[in-house]
Amino acid sequence: MSFAECAARSFTAVSIQKNAPESSGVYGLSNGREWIFIGEASNIRARLIEHLNEVDTVLARRSPTGFTFELCSPTERITRQDSLVRQFEPFCNRRIGYIRSQFIEGFAEFGPGRSTV
Repeated sequence: MSFAECAARSFTAVSIQKNAPESSGVYGLSNGREWIFIGEASNIRARLIEHLNEVDTVLARRSPTGFTFELCSPTERITRQDSLVRQFEPFCNRRIGYIRSQFIEGFAEFGPGRSTV
């Protein structure tokens, strides 16, 4: 199932202020070629502004040009985000999943209280 709010909006400060709600939900960032990131936030507008201001991150280097969002309750956000990530396989979420799995495996190998760094 795609985003309930399918209208793509420009990923600019003006567009975010005008179109993104200060509400709980999930959001997606894309460019003309791919889905870049799907996230969840208690305040979609604030989180999108944070992403817009990122410099020299993997997300910023993918040059997002658009966003979309879907309102949902705080208790539904993670489940909905997971569902959308499985459906669209955004570039940054795949990278984050890999990093998380590597960290968890490393943590299990070294045990609690020990650093892998």
